[in-house]
Amino acid sequence: MTESRPSRTRPAAGLDEVLLDVKLSVPRIRPGMVSRAPLIEAARASPARAAGITAPAGYGKSTLMYEWAQTEDRVVGWVSLDRLDDDPGILLAVLASAYVRMFPAWAGLVADVRGVGVSALGRAAPVVASAFRRSPAPFVLMLDDLHELRSPECHDVLGVVMTGIQPGSQLVTASRFEQPHLSRLRASGDMLELQATDLALGPAGAEQIFSMSDVPLTVEHASLVTERTEGWPVGLQLAAMIARDTDQEGWTVSGDDRYVADYLYRESLSQQEQTTQQFLRRTAVLDRLHAPLCDALLGITGSQDQLRTLEAVNSFLIPLDRQRDWFRYHPLFREFLLSELRRVEPDTVMKLHLSAADWYEANGSPVMALEHLLNTSERNRCVQLVTQLTLPTYSVGQLSTVKRWLAALGEGTISSYPPLMVLAGWIAVLAGEPLEAERWADLADDAVYDMALVDGTASFESARSMLRAVMCRSGVAQQRRDADAATAQEPVWSPWRDTALILSAEAHQVAGDIERAAALFAESSRAGAELGNTDTIVYGEASLALLAMDAGRWEEAAEGVARSLSPVQEYLMYDYAPSVLAFAAAARLALHNGAAADLERHLTQAMRARPCCTYAFPTLAVRSRLLMAKVYLARSDPATARHLLREIDDIFRHRPDLGTLVDEVGDFRDLLASGAGSSAAGGPPLTPAELRLLPYLQTHLTIAEIGERLFVSRNTVSSEVASIYRKLGVSSRNEAVERATAVGLLGG
Repeated sequence: MTESRPSRTRPAAGLDEVLLDVKLSVPRIRPGMVSRAPLIEAARASPARAAGITAPAGYGKSTLMYEWAQTEDRVVGWVSLDRLDDDPGILLAVLASAYVRMFPAWAGLVADVRGVGVSALGRAAPVVASAFRRSPAPFVLMLDDLHELRSPECHDVLGVVMTGIQPGSQLVTASRFEQPHLSRLRASGDMLELQATDLALGPAGAEQIFSMSDVPLTVEHASLVTERTEGWPVGLQLAAMIARDTDQEGWTVSGDDRYVADYLYRESLSQQEQTTQQFLRRTAVLDRLHAPLCDALLGITGSQDQLRTLEAVNSFLIPLDRQRDWFRYHPLFREFLLSELRRVEPDTVMKLHLSAADWYEANGSPVMALEHLLNTSERNRCVQLVTQLTLPTYSVGQLSTVKRWLAALGEGTISSYPPLMVLAGWIAVLAGEPLEAERWADLADDAVYDMALVDGTASFESARSMLRAVMCRSGVAQQRRDADAATAQEPVWSPWRDTALILSAEAHQVAGDIERAAALFAESSRAGAELGNTDTIVYGEASLALLAMDAGRWEEAAEGVARSLSPVQEYLMYDYAPSVLAFAAAARLALHNGAAADLERHLTQAMRARPCCTYAFPTLAVRSRLLMAKVYLARSDPATARHLLREIDDIFRHRPDLGTLVDEVGDFRDLLASGAGSSAAGGPPLTPAELRLLPYLQTHLTIAEIGERLFVSRNTVSSEVASIYRKLGVSSRNEAVERATAVGLLGG
């Protein structure tokens, strides 16, 4: 299992904190830019909660937002989005960080949206929306470069967050492409959109741009150049630069993309010294420019002076912070520079990415190092970094990023380092993705590897044995052999020792050796506490508490439940497989104590989290559901107990040999058939499939679109929605969301 404590798994955050600060800082507006005050005032005066700026590159979207931010009376939050934010977990953490910067009293919000396996749409997004809804003052949150968010999941969570924007506050977004959250608001009229036609400049704007380049422009020529460029701001800037730097008359240009590329090569580069041309081309591999980084990239000194000089004479280098330590190129300019780099110096591209990776890794940002390495052929180094980063990245709720890394590496590369197959299998197990877990387990079963492992595991054989043990694909006898083999191989100082111990404990328990299981659970829990492995603490302490309950030692059980729940609450492990057992144990304790409110809360938590507890981790999945079913039956709800029993039967179809659990389930089945606990009526709970669908009812997605997200048919979604309405006793989406939130099935 994963070591979940951020303090143990995350790298030094110094540079990452600087990069986040840059991301959340409003870039400086360049002197002399054409003011967009009329557009800004109209947008500010609009009652619309969402304002979108949608236009192709070069229309001044970012510039308009800079001016708006610097003239706004309300509290302003800013986010410069980039491709690494295309993960719902990362996006929500960034939005939370921007909110905290606006309202420091909400300092805990970032931690509230990050957690092991946390549901972005079902839990974290509603938490952010709730914070927005309770803002102490009106605010404007500006998201630049929204087109960097390409995954539907990111736009889904943004739609939920948008519901928290209250009248008087606004969310302002800029994108090159259609913005999904805006299209869903058009029907309600709760949005304002500025498009290319609104941003196009007129003759007066052309005169101002030419004036800043010290080029006189007659009224006639201003109209002519505006007509030729169709008011495209970048086209007008380029025309002015041509007129300033050459003998060509700027108003003779046209505004098509071929002209832009031709101009940028002939004028912006060819007029520069060779060393400057090379600097521009080569630094284009960087998302953000920083003098020490540029020095390392190019093997030179003096990049700070070069950047300041370029900033003074080039409209396409944009300072990102007040100290002018970080810059970025205008997207169009960068795209051109990259194409020039590939054309003029194709052999240097990979070397530049390697140099950037070296600098980022040396300065404490292995994630950025990996992003550059993925652009190279250094597959072995990529694999090593992915192996190091996978568990800590997953631990803060960024599963989409982990999946992107694995996809970028490809199965062929991963096959060259079998330990990564095992790690990918673990992630799939804990994320509740059994088919993916089976795929990686199959690949690992056929692999051979005898070198040292970078994650501290004693050997590949030990790592593979632990994956086999947790998945229990070959029955409990083989599970015990695998778990005991791993325990024997992992020394006391191994970071995986506690995992091997707890798997061995589980294997002995389902084999009927309760005394040995209890000793191993206790040893694993102690080891987990020493290592800071929250998974082992949660699972081990919950298991010990349940054994104490079976023996009638309720005071000891209460202490164990408290120890089990502590890391769940501290690290927000609410949507995580091991936590299901902790919630179920807490529910059993509350039932014994007659604590009705605690019983209801813990049952809801367990039922809500159970979809991530699948046959990929069958002993945990069955034990947790059986415990919940017993509690429901004890509180006179046989319908829910029967439903949980059906889910257990589904798991048995995949894993029929689960030792004593099969007998325990059989005994409970007989008890349920006898009519015990049937004095009160109860309705069936939401199924795992319905719980997966429920968060999408917060969005504006259609039934068909929800089906696409979940890879099921429209008819399946329709029937599941109807079932959700029936079980919650509601008749609309809004009512379903309100009821689900009230009973703890949505939100924090």
